[in-house]
Parts: sequence; structure tokens; C-alpha cells
Amino acid sequence: MSFETAVSIQNVSKTYHIYKSPVHRLMNVLFGAQLREPTHIYALADVSLDIKKGETLAVIGRNGSGKSTLLQVLCGILEPTAGSVQIKGRIAALLELGAGFSMDFTGRENIYMSCAVYGLSKASIDERLDSILRFAEIGDFIDQPVKTYSSGMFVRLAFAVIAHLDADILVIDEALAVGDAYFTQKCMRFLRDFKARGTLIFVSHDTHSVISLCDRALWLEKGRMKLLGDAKPVSEAYISLLHQERDADYHDSTAESQGEHAITAQGEFGTGEAHILSCRLLSESGSELMLLDRAQQVTLEVKCTAFKDIQRPILGFFVRDRLGQPLFGENSLEFAKNWVFIKAEQTQILRFTFAMPLLATGEYTVGIALGSGTQDTHVQHHWIYDAYAFKSQASPHLTGTIVLDEVTFIVEAEEIQVVAQGGAEIAPRG
Repeated sequence: MSFETAVSIQNVSKTYHIYKSPVHRLMNVLFGAQLREPTHIYALADVSLDIKKGETLAVIGRNGSGKSTLLQVLCGILEPTAGSVQIKGRIAALLELGAGFSMDFTGRENIYMSCAVYGLSKASIDERLDSILRFAEIGDFIDQPVKTYSSGMFVRLAFAVIAHLDADILVIDEALAVGDAYFTQKCMRFLRDFKARGTLIFVSHDTHSVISLCDRALWLEKGRMKLLGDAKPVSEAYISLLHQERDADYHDSTAESQGEHAITAQGEFGTGEAHILSCRLLSESGSELMLLDRAQQVTLEVKCTAFKDIQRPILGFFVRDRLGQPLFGENSLEFAKNWVFIKAEQTQILRFTFAMPLLATGEYTVGIALGSGTQDTHVQHHWIYDAYAFKSQASPHLTGTIVLDEVTFIVEAEEIQVVAQGGAEIAPRG
């Protein structure tokens, strides 16, 4: 990542005026007269940040928080009410599905039109056409009007176009949520390659993608900057808030879920009605496991206590890689059906024993959550994102995440029929 600024956003605001009736709006447009002061809606309010060249920034937040508005301002589709935006380099955007496409034009015609809008000559488009068609993979539909396309086909064609524009900055608004799994992975591979040479800004509700792909994240709340920082802590803070609000709804009382024991520490959250006191990962011999160098049986030991009686407790865990992506996990609902109560002021020691696979060389964390309720309806009393950390040492030839255990490979020889000129013969193979 360079220290050079690719996008500079300074004190940007976007305000919409909501009038009481169409008559009031008409009077204002024609005569500048306001029969009644309009209501002001702030889609964005005083947003400022610089995005460095080669940086990947995610914009997260709830629906209506201003994410799409910010991206449209960056692309010049919307004019900010106040503030300024400076862009250094060619910017390409994939915003609303089919944005910029003519519904009556064929896919091929839209390729030429869209590329021309970005300044490419016909000769340059001709050179890229075959590659665009291979990327889109929509077959004979390329010569059909795009109004006949499914949403997935729209995404394939639109993404294929922006992937071939030689842009310095890519702006993407939740488009990958529409494509199928194969195409989404294809796009993710392209974006990872693009990170090495360009700046990426995208909106996503998938915090796993945000953590794994992005350097920083901007959390918008009601048009304002709630938090800006490294992708992992910002995403975790956002998810924490969503859980806390759901827990408040479960209790049907915000005050109850934010009582005297409520947890708001960084990397943790919960009602605080029960606390996780400690967490250890133990090897087969019972020693604390700090370095994993082979697949083995392990025990995850958790000590917890409660400040009030907890009915139907649930303990769960997740093992995550260094980017915060969950690899595997489990909870107690299926395995501890007799564990139905934690008495107030009582401390309990809980253990999960399972076969730990050998993981790729790197650092890993174990997240622990103590809640109560059911799988579908529950409240979190104490959630710790990184309760325990350990390292793994595997073969440097491992290209995936997990080393397969007890793999058997068998080669069998078969007889094959060789057809020669003048007849056939059976020849052994092997």
C-alpha cells in the first residue's frame, strides 16, 4: 500500500428535503417560496477520510445508514450538499444491478456502450471482448436483450466489464451477494489480485469477507461515521452492537440487558449476567496446548460463573484463523442436554473434547460465547472474540487450511482394449 492518497473525502454531507405535499415542493421550485419549512433528512453528515493508493476499504452498516449514498457521491452520481471529494486515477463502479445498462440493448451492445463511457476506444474494446465474455460466462445470452437477464446474469456481465477497464479504483456495492458460489469465488480471486495494483472500496454485509479482504472498515450509522479503523475490530464492534440489540429485544427491556454487569470491553460483549473466567486448550496429556504440530484429541476447558440464576445455558466456541474467519466450532446444545441451570454465584468448569485437525502454519484464536435460551432464540451473557490463542506448525507444502488425516491412495491396473488397424486386441495396462 502506498502513502499516496487515492481518494480524499472532506466534510461530505448529503441532505434531502422532504416536503409536506407536492404543492409545497412545486411552490419552492417555481417561486422559491416555502409555505412550510421542509424536513431535512441527512443521508450523509460530515464524513471525512482519506483512502490510500492500494488500500482496501469496506463500508459497513445497517440498511439506510448511508453506505450506498457515499459510494454514489464518490462516483459522481450524486452531488454532495456540502464538502468535497477528490479522486486520483480512473474509477470504475458496480453499484445498482444493471446501472448504466440499456434494457433494450443486447449484452454485447451494452459491453461496447459501458466501456465507451469509461473512455475505451472501439479497437481497445474489441481486444478485450473475448476475455470479457469468458469472464461473464453467459453464453448465447450475450446477444439477447439484457431485460431478459436474471439478476445473476446482470452481475456476471457488469462485473466482467469493470474487471477489464484497467481502473485504478474499484467501487462495488453489495453486488457479489447476488451471484452463485462459483462466480462469487471467481470475483473474490480477481479482487485479491486487484489489491496488488489498485484501490478497492466496497459495501458488504459479509463481515467474514470484510475481515479477510480489507485493510480498514468504515462503519456508518444514520449517515455519520460511527467508527473507522482496522477491518477486524470495526467489524467485531458492529456485530457486537447487533447482538446487543437482539438481546435487548429478547429481554423485551433495554435496561435489563444493560444492567450493572453489562460487558462493553473491546473484543467482548454481553449482558454480564454470567461471565467466562478463563479458557484453556489442553493436549492429550493434559498440558496447555500452545503449539499444534499434529492432529490429536484436545480438550477446551472453560471456567464460568453467574451473577444470577441462568436457565438453559449454552456454551459455544469457534476456532478462527488470523484474519478472523471461522474454521469450525460447536455448542453445548446437542451434547449437554442435562445442563439446564447455572446457580447464582456458582462457578462451573466445562469441557469440550474433540479431534483437532492439524491446521496450516500460522496463528489461531478460539472465541467463546456463554448464553442462554435455544438455538433460534437466545441471549449472549458473555462473548469473547479471542479468548485463547495458539500456533500451528504444518508442512510448508500445505496449500489449504487443514491437513487431512489418514489419507489412503490406491493405484489399480486395468486391462484396456486397444483398437488397431485390421482388428482389435486386448492389452494389459500397468
